[in-house]
Amino acid sequence: MPHLHLEYTANLPELKADVALLRLNNALVASGQFAAEPDIKSRAIKLETFRVGTGMGERGFVYVKLALLGGRSPTIKKQLSDSLLAVLQDLCQWPAEVSVQLCVEIVDLDRGSYGKALAGQ
Repeated sequence: MPHLHLEYTANLPELKADVALLRLNNALVASGQFAAEPDIKSRAIKLETFRVGTGMGERGFVYVKLALLGGRSPTIKKQLSDSLLAVLQDLCQWPAEVSVQLCVEIVDLDRGSYGKALAGQ
């Protein structure tokens, strides 16, 4: 735990997903909220088909969803959200011709139903 999902629109060519995931993971480690760095699992999805609103202008977005086991206070969740948003803001040179929305969502997973097992090593 946690699981970090990064979605971003294909019209953001400067965004390097592998760099973004590493920087986001580093922010989570730095938060001190997670016992072991290998517990942080992140993935990125580049969205080829998307729409932002109904306008004709060039628009895009980067969306991070962080799924955590329930029990953290609203203050801790806000701190995590703010630190991830700061990483997004400083991630790359955003294209001047694209209106880019940066979003972070923190969601709680039910502790009772969450399962995890280690396979292999």
